[in-house]
Amino acid sequence: MTSPAEPVSAGPAGPAGPAADSRITGFDPDTLRAEIAELLGEDPEDVRDEDDLRDLGLDSMRVMHLVETWRARGARVEFADLADLGTAPTLLAWSAYLTRA
Repeated sequence: MTSPAEPVSAGPAGPAGPAADSRITGFDPDTLRAEIAELLGEDPEDVRDEDDLRDLGLDSMRVMHLVETWRARGARVEFADLADLGTAPTLLAWSAYLTRA
């Protein structure tokens, strides 16, 4: 299993500059809610923290899209890891997984 959500360092010459915070951001529940709601064609307020995202229509193809989107933002995430968290796929579970150090 890979280490989740490890930052991809751009180095001192990278776009964020030498004083950049090493933690990646944008994986809080509200940001994930907005992304998932858009992907599902739902209003963000209809995607609650503890909803099983499969029940809302999140299928494996959409999860792969999210994985690629999150990788582009610096997360080290694998589809298999999201499926094997030992809990239902929820905003809170995925946010905790993506932001743990």
